[in-house]
Amino acid sequence: MFPQITPVTRNIIILNVIFFAATFLLTNINLEPLLAGYFPLSPNFRSWQIVTHMFMHGSIMHIVFNMFTLYSFGPVLEQVLGQKKFIILYFAAGLGGFALYNIWNYYEVSQLTSFLKSQAFDIHEIYKYADNNYSGEMPINSNSEAVRDAAQKLFVILKTPMVGASGAIFGIIAAFSTLFPDAKLMFMFIPFPIKAKYLTPIIIAVSIFLGLRQFSGDNIAHFAHLGGALIGYLFVLNFKKNRDRIQ
Repeated sequence: MFPQITPVTRNIIILNVIFFAATFLLTNINLEPLLAGYFPLSPNFRSWQIVTHMFMHGSIMHIVFNMFTLYSFGPVLEQVLGQKKFIILYFAAGLGGFALYNIWNYYEVSQLTSFLKSQAFDIHEIYKYADNNYSGEMPINSNSEAVRDAAQKLFVILKTPMVGASGAIFGIIAAFSTLFPDAKLMFMFIPFPIKAKYLTPIIIAVSIFLGLRQFSGDNIAHFAHLGGALIGYLFVLNFKKNRDRIQ
């Protein structure tokens, strides 16, 4: 299979598999707190996580879906864009996903922080307890259920890592759909082929809906998908504009 894959796509898949395998094989080292992506104001954030989170995955199904999608669309884009532009697209989409996801997080953190401060709650305690180096529970000394809920939500944002190449992958999907709008694609839960120009807006609309609603138990970074897709779309628009100008 791999000899048929273009070089950059193949190497990105190999890197992702290596990182995924390392999280299980290196039993004496917990790589997630080090390499996953945390909210930039979290005590657990490190600058390199902006890139390394793209190579971390939470489950076998997570990495299989992302790498299969990359295997399906990556080689075509790599041949059309060229290796250098394809690499730029992939990582720019991943960074765009990280950025939009955390812009949304920043909005939520600002809202929660303002509310907690208005209730004279010391938010510095939450930041202390959210540090991965702290192993105890987070005591919330308040009789107000609203304060306890807000403190817990802030704690979760600071403590929860972002993992996966989904931002980059959605950038790849959006880029492919922009270049080949009439290509018929198969997607999960849709039992028939659908043109790319229709499928991508559906995926984006669903991501927006789920990102805003934030259903209980949903741990998917939907805004990372949107950020990646936006970068992929804009990248290819610029590529097509420059290509047409040269022609």
